[in-house]
Amino acid sequence: MAEEFLPAAELTASGRPVLKSGEVECSLLSAVDLLSEDNPTFPHFKSGLLILTTHRLLWLPPETTTRTETSAFVPLSAVQHIFSPMKSIKSMFHSPRIRFQVSATPEGRVAVSGGPKSVVITLIVRGKTDPDSFLGKFWDAWRGRAWEASGSESGSRSEDGAGSTSGSLALRAPVVGVAGILRKEQEMWESTDKSLQDAFQDLNALMLLSGSNNQTSGANDDEMGTKEEMQDWLLSVGIVSPVTKESAGALYHQQLSRQLADFVKIPLERAGGMINLIDIYCLFNRARGTELISPDDLLQACSLWEKFDVSVMLRKFDSGVMVIQSKTHSDEEVFARIKSLMMKPEALQNGISASDAAMTLGVAPAMAKEYLLAAEGKGLLCRDVSPDGFRFYINLFLELNSDDIYFVKDHSRYSTWIGAVSTSS
Repeated sequence: MAEEFLPAAELTASGRPVLKSGEVECSLLSAVDLLSEDNPTFPHFKSGLLILTTHRLLWLPPETTTRTETSAFVPLSAVQHIFSPMKSIKSMFHSPRIRFQVSATPEGRVAVSGGPKSVVITLIVRGKTDPDSFLGKFWDAWRGRAWEASGSESGSRSEDGAGSTSGSLALRAPVVGVAGILRKEQEMWESTDKSLQDAFQDLNALMLLSGSNNQTSGANDDEMGTKEEMQDWLLSVGIVSPVTKESAGALYHQQLSRQLADFVKIPLERAGGMINLIDIYCLFNRARGTELISPDDLLQACSLWEKFDVSVMLRKFDSGVMVIQSKTHSDEEVFARIKSLMMKPEALQNGISASDAAMTLGVAPAMAKEYLLAAEGKGLLCRDVSPDGFRFYINLFLELNSDDIYFVKDHSRYSTWIGAVSTSS
């Protein structure tokens, strides 16, 4: 029913909106109703999360419902007028209301590029937030018309928003994340290029430069190709619209937690399903560019994963080391690889260190040590502590017969160990 009036909003696995090219979040409001008081057939969206971006007004349902089925948005390009707040109804008996008019099709569906009809949509703000501040940002985003500058709705622009703007009212996207820094650099290049074109309008100057341009064109092409490849790589690790305290307000840690859950998926895949919290802190802050977060913010965001239906979790080892782990990650698979390593002749004789395990598991030595200690806790390994550090050995005590310690079972780990030691001596 909702799709008959508003387009559906695409969400990530953690429940965050999938932003369009060049789109940046501006403000968030919790516990907001979205309805049309003039149209009784218009669906009543109750007590959801409202997200204002430079391109859209998104409504996400509360946690108790299925997000992917009812999430919707109103494109700012469809907004025709924003009404001034009615102070008379802002009392102790009424929640604040924000009303705006959008273009619609004859059937009443909100039209992105204009329609013959108009529909007045009402936002009822029930949460403990500042609707006046949100209304001001709503005005700024609508007047800015950033969707025209970025051309995101037609899909003709890249994510860094490079290119010419449309009109003097074009809203500049905030410089956030790696993509934002690249966007600012692109604008500087364009400004410099324009200045050079103005400076060399004289025909004689251009003729003098033509010879040298022909000689250096190949080198310049290679240089520009390298820059484009570097930009593509940086954009792949950058977050175009990082969650900030200014935009999210009281929902900062909640939305930061969801954005972090989406971000860690690729690093986790490359790290084998588990990664140190310190490494994620560095990667996440690098992707956020200038919008850095504190270690406490990161830890609080990770601790909120227990309340959300996300595919990652925070894990703390007995040693106190904290890691981020995929819920599909299995320690048994890691223990099997460690056991295979331990049964090699050299390991049976001399044991292994954390560095040896790190090379086999493809993880950092600190993480490999935690795996080895966990395997020791399961009774798979024994540990020898010396001035040279820790060395781990296969646990043979489980196969020793207390009544006859010299009895050796065929094809056991004990018999394999005896064979390895006998060969070396």
